[in-house]
Amino acid sequence: MPARLLAPLLALLLALPAAAAPSAPEDDMGRFLQEKGLLERIGQAGLNVRDRASELVVNAMGFLGVPYRRGGESAETGFDCSGFVRAIYEQTVGLVLPRKANEQAAATEVIERQDLKPGDLVFFNTMRRAFSHVGIYVGEGKFIHSPKPGAEVRVEDMSGSYWRRRFDGARRVIGAGDSAAAAAEAARERR
Repeated sequence: MPARLLAPLLALLLALPAAAAPSAPEDDMGRFLQEKGLLERIGQAGLNVRDRASELVVNAMGFLGVPYRRGGESAETGFDCSGFVRAIYEQTVGLVLPRKANEQAAATEVIERQDLKPGDLVFFNTMRRAFSHVGIYVGEGKFIHSPKPGAEVRVEDMSGSYWRRRFDGARRVIGAGDSAAAAAEAARERR
């Protein structure tokens, strides 16, 4: 990774919120959870989610500069927007998302913009149709994506006028075994 990218990436990772440590129980339920060791497990689950989001963003940043290619699904040949998102999720968390941006939107959980966390998906209407473009949220109002022919994978600010006017919604990829994974699998089987 180029040295000019390491400082901003490090700053981004350090800015990710730390998982809350389990606190002292204040009621009977809290004491029960602590006795059974469940508070510690809940805290550890928060760390695991944070680590996976960090890993996903770091992995995505490793593809900065890869050229856009319509229908592209690899660093060797180039990526289009949904091919990039699909490759990052498959390589990082082992979840195969549907191939098209609108299918990725349908297979993921709707979240509010203010609830975005690194690793969430952001969708835009760039072709006069809903969910025609997708990227991965990296934090602080920025996302990484493979934008268009002649361009390369890059990070952009969602508050820029072009992206702000075209924002179509945010989605969260939920892990294997739940409805998003089942929808992704069903979409794959239909092809």
